[in-house]
This record gives sequence, C-alpha cells and structure tokens, in this order.
Amino acid sequence: MNCVIIDDDEIARKTLEICVKRTDFLQLEGSFSHVSEALSYLKSHKPDLIFLDIEMPEISGLDFMKNFHTSAQIIVVSSKTNYAFEAFDFNVTDYLAKPPDYARFLKAVMKVAEKAEKLQTSDGNDIYIRKDNRLVKLNTKDIIWIEALADYVIIQCDNNQRHTMTATMKLMEDKLPKNEFVRIHRSYIIRLNKIKEIEENTVSIGGRLLPVSRSYKENLFKRLNRI
Repeated sequence: MNCVIIDDDEIARKTLEICVKRTDFLQLEGSFSHVSEALSYLKSHKPDLIFLDIEMPEISGLDFMKNFHTSAQIIVVSSKTNYAFEAFDFNVTDYLAKPPDYARFLKAVMKVAEKAEKLQTSDGNDIYIRKDNRLVKLNTKDIIWIEALADYVIIQCDNNQRHTMTATMKLMEDKLPKNEFVRIHRSYIIRLNKIKEIEENTVSIGGRLLPVSRSYKENLFKRLNRI
C-alpha cells in the first residue's frame, strides 16, 4: 500500500516515516513539508493513503480536503483534537494525535487496509439496506440522491422509490462508488449522471432543487465534465 506524508513539522514527518518503515505492507512514496509540493506530486501519482497535518502555513489540511479530490484514504495527524469533527465530515479514515505511538499508528493503518479490502471485494453496484428484519439489495445505479435526516438517511431512487434507514452520511459515502456520487451539502449526496442543471447554489436533479453549500461547490465543479 503506497502512502505519502504531508506535514510542515519535520519531527512529526520523521516520526511518521519511522512508523511507515516498521510496517511491512506500507511503502512510502513521498514526504512533503509544503502542500504545494504534495499537490504537484499528486497530479501524476495516486497513492493509497495520505497522512495529513491540519495546521500548515500555505494551505491547511481542511482546505486541502475541501479543494483537492483524491481516491486515497486519509489519516489526519494533528496536535489539536478540536478539528476532529470537521475532519471526519470529509470522510477521513482515522485521526491521530501527535506524536502517535506505533501501536496507535498500526491500529489506524489496519483500518485503512480493512477498508481497502472491502472495496476490492465489492462489485460497486449493489448495497444491502435493512428493511424491517430483512436485508434488501439495492442497485446504486438506481439512486438519485441521499438525504440526511437526524439519525436517518433517505435514499431516493428512480420510479419514485424511497427508502429510509438508520445510517450516517459518512457511512453512505464509504459504501457508494466514489466515482459516481458526490457530496454537495452536509445533508445531500447526489449521483453525478442524474444532474439536470446547476444554477448558482442549487442542483436540479430528480425533479427537485437541492442546495449546494459553499464548502462542497468547488469539488462538485471539479467532478463535472465541463466544456
């Protein structure tokens, strides 16, 4: 599993480099002190895992996640714990406090390995949702959007089918094919090829207008095949 480190703190980088070298299934591709250098590298390379600091002088880790779309899993490594809630909103795999000891580091990267294995064994088209006491197969190609509602999500499908289940938006993002769906708001995930129109801060999809929040708008536009 290939990984990169992005952290302006030299001691923190060296600590992570040592942890990576101790882990047989990790291969360090690059260790960057500047986000701009990392972004240049990531334009032509696709690592499986990124270790990312939050507080950096050029671009913060949060801005990195907002503005740069990557298929890599992300482990945040920070001396501050107050960013954890916002970081997990970007679907990070884990959040390590600096300096991480090796046992905690290994636990985090095992999560990455387990998540990667699940993605490899899934065909990417079917998910199973709980209906009463049954598990019902749902083809993701039929999904138009997912809406968060308190502790539930509403899955809106073609043919006016709607399913309500207990889940989080993070879980839905984990289970849905990442190249086919995009988050546009804290409360909405949509299927890209179902979009009819985008005007200002709304998306027309499935006969409804859904809001696009500022923090997700740029990533949405990056995912569109625009001319």
